[in-house]
Amino acid sequence: MRIPSWISQHLAAVRAVVLFTVLTGLLYPLLILGVAQIPGLRDKADGSLVKANGQTVGSSLIGQSFTDADGNPVPKYFQSRPSASGYDPDATAASNLGPESMEDTLGDPALDPNSEEGNGSKNSLLTDVCSRSKAVGELEGVDGSRPYCTADGLGAVLRVFYSDGVTGKVTRAVSVNQACPATPFIAGYQGVPVECGKFGEDYSKGVLVPVRGSAPEQSAVPADAVTASGSSLDPHISVEYAELQAKRVAAARGVSVDKVTALIGEHTDGRALGFMGEPAVDVLALNLALDRM
Repeated sequence: MRIPSWISQHLAAVRAVVLFTVLTGLLYPLLILGVAQIPGLRDKADGSLVKANGQTVGSSLIGQSFTDADGNPVPKYFQSRPSASGYDPDATAASNLGPESMEDTLGDPALDPNSEEGNGSKNSLLTDVCSRSKAVGELEGVDGSRPYCTADGLGAVLRVFYSDGVTGKVTRAVSVNQACPATPFIAGYQGVPVECGKFGEDYSKGVLVPVRGSAPEQSAVPADAVTASGSSLDPHISVEYAELQAKRVAAARGVSVDKVTALIGEHTDGRALGFMGEPAVDVLALNLALDRM
């Protein structure tokens, strides 16, 4: 009995689905799993896990925070760089904010910013950098000021209104990142008093003007202390940032700064392939070495 062509086509399709399911869904994954268990690859395939006293304490490829239950830095540990995902491997992502992100979204003062819904506020990249630099400076006992940052850790930007749109006489200036009743970081701009920002007002017709301020050109707080990596999982920090933290860590542990600095050197990885990037410090390995010491 001849099978109708449409049935033959469907049977061929079913056989193809079964075949490729077995090949790509079973045999290929099992083959890769077997290859991954070859000595030398096994540790990396299992997540490059780091163990201390028989317990898994992290991964050599994924950073982590060294903070207390309230999110405050633990003084005896070196701190990692900021993370846009909170070092969650399931939510790895960058903030996708660039140099033009200077203006914050002010929150509704009638809403609770600590509630689950929040108050609708959102920081610009500039304010994130400024607030982090201020916090690191206070933690490490150095000047955390940066150009284009206010003393209270916000982006120092104005919306400036001109009589002829983008030219002419200045008629109004608003410190858009400082919500009322805050005192603006500068009292006046080109003869006009500077106002604090008000929730719900539209300032889009004003020209966005960053104000440099009097901060030194080179901040005492390095860039990786205030910016997250592209993956938000980077387990390393710069040697400069590690050395900035050495004094605090040494004091918290009651050891000499020289001893802590020596450990930094022992846990500094060189440039990739000998020429790419900069030397970097493995934060987890360094903190584990401190605990063993």
